[in-house]
Amino acid sequence: MILTTQLAEQLKFTLSATNFLNLGEKYEGKVRDNYTKQDRRILIVSDRLSAFDRVITTIPFKGQVLNQMTEFWFKNTSDIIANHVQEYPDPNAMVGVMCKPLPVEVVVRGYITGVTSTSAWFNYEKGVRNFCGNVLPDGMKKNQKFEKPIITPSTKAEHGGHDESISPDDIFKRGLLTLEQWNEVSAAALKLYQRGVEICEKQGIILVDTKYEFGINPNGEIVLIDEIHTPDSSRFWFANEYESRFERGEEQKKIDKEYLREWLAERGFRGEGDIPAIPDEVRCETARRYIEAYELITGQTFIAEVGNVNARLEKNLAHFA
Repeated sequence: MILTTQLAEQLKFTLSATNFLNLGEKYEGKVRDNYTKQDRRILIVSDRLSAFDRVITTIPFKGQVLNQMTEFWFKNTSDIIANHVQEYPDPNAMVGVMCKPLPVEVVVRGYITGVTSTSAWFNYEKGVRNFCGNVLPDGMKKNQKFEKPIITPSTKAEHGGHDESISPDDIFKRGLLTLEQWNEVSAAALKLYQRGVEICEKQGIILVDTKYEFGINPNGEIVLIDEIHTPDSSRFWFANEYESRFERGEEQKKIDKEYLREWLAERGFRGEGDIPAIPDEVRCETARRYIEAYELITGQTFIAEVGNVNARLEKNLAHFA
């Protein structure tokens, strides 16, 4: 585990933005900067942290954690569905084939939980019993496991917008996906989630819920894109404390970005209005949790050096110009 002093030292080097116009046309997402040229896409994972559909702050080494965890998962799920990646030239970057993203995120939930307006528990608490086409029974408790995982699709908001939970029927009515496309991505999502559950279980971790993004590659095939089973796209709990905490009605021990979401929510921020100032100690604790998630889930030691991420990227990506 990286020392707290190293996390504090890296605060001044966090990657908040990139500007490598020689790599191609740039599109800036909430977390990733995309550079496209012909049939190639370079994705640079910044240290920006997004919560409540807003970019909140930057977190030391966060981009590296997400990129390397995605690499781990892509390699462990390529037998289920192909992905877009060709190579990893830098700890914060991946190069893939150009794909046309499908306009729907496929969210798989194994437990009823969450604090955001699109979460299952937030809606359930307000009396919603048909959530994205899933009929939920009365009497469920927060953090309870579903009888079987459910799928709750979400629209992909434009930059600065809010994602919207929708049902498969809504997807078809809006013409977002065909029935054939939906059947393919939903079946793949359930298999990917099950693989994630199995691998996490061996490490003593519960994969609570997650989202998947898919795209169409130049051959017309649907492939997995973006990221998979990272602390940004997924929720993780410690398995050995789940039952006792659930029985006592306590919050679960988490290893995901819910820590910062809850810190913000406790201060009355849920996406609207001014973002509260984030203290350095909160940023470092968030970083520690990201790194902990990487090590616990992959079983590998996270190796990173304090230093200028932007300068290293410029050097490692120079030959793509």
